Amino acid sequence: MESKQIKLNQKIGFLGIFKTSILVSSKNINFIIFAFIISLPLFCFLVYYEFPLQKFLLETFEIVKGFGFPFYMLENQKMDYLQEWAQMGFLCLIPFHLLQLITVLPIVDLASKIYKEGKPMSLKDMVQKPMINMERLRGTLIPFLYVAFLSTCALLQFTLLVTISPISSIDYIYSVFPTAVLGGALIELLILYSALSAVGNTSIVVSVLEGVYGIRALSLSSYYTRGNDLCGIILMLVFFAWENGLRFSCRYIGCYKSGYGIIAQVSLSCLGNTLKWIVFVVHYHNCKDRTLVKKVDEEAGSEIGPVG
Repeated sequence: MESKQIKLNQKIGFLGIFKTSILVSSKNINFIIFAFIISLPLFCFLVYYEFPLQKFLLETFEIVKGFGFPFYMLENQKMDYLQEWAQMGFLCLIPFHLLQLITVLPIVDLASKIYKEGKPMSLKDMVQKPMINMERLRGTLIPFLYVAFLSTCALLQFTLLVTISPISSIDYIYSVFPTAVLGGALIELLILYSALSAVGNTSIVVSVLEGVYGIRALSLSSYYTRGNDLCGIILMLVFFAWENGLRFSCRYIGCYKSGYGIIAQVSLSCLGNTLKWIVFVVHYHNCKDRTLVKKVDEEAGSEIGPVG
């Protein structure tokens, strides 16, 4: 029976992972309530963070619109701009990802239990055993810092590439070539970020579920996901588009001017964050099962040996 289940799991593709993840969350209302409660600190921080971030994006757009590339700004404008850029990077790298880590640990643990057992859990069962302890927090810190660094760099570089795009130039003909170059750089950056982050996120799931930490977790994650890299890249691209699509849509629509607009954007971001980690739990089990099946097949083949 177990072997049959593994065989079924190894056939889950990109759409199957999303479908299974939605079923895991939607069939257990207690899990949704628990995820909402555990995400409240992250939600509050994001509401605070989005206001200065949207202001920074608006200032960047206005600078580019008025002066072209930021390199032609006055010296005091450069310093103010770089200070804001560094502040946004710090807030994204340290407090945001630390709160996200505290949120991720219980969500990954519970999502895995619900996925494997296939039955709902009560709120009492969810809070009975503490899922956040210092050993687990320290253990997942290295792979999480790896993912946090990638996410922060991707966000800042993505923001910079989008906002300094010469498409805002008055002479569109002369801006076609540099725009194409920046567009190519942006695509390469996104693919590289998605590939590395998929391995990094899976390593966090490995750390939580297997108790394997640090570089070993990253190595094990790379081993499990080998041959399934494209699926991981697509998953990361979807969630990157979701998060930054909401952010830049809020910027262009103007909902950042209202507190309700920011709250709506942050609510959808937290929903996407919870779904992302459920997705990577399913992705981890899928990749691990595929690896186990492949290993069993190789061992069986070596035992049979050559015929004749």
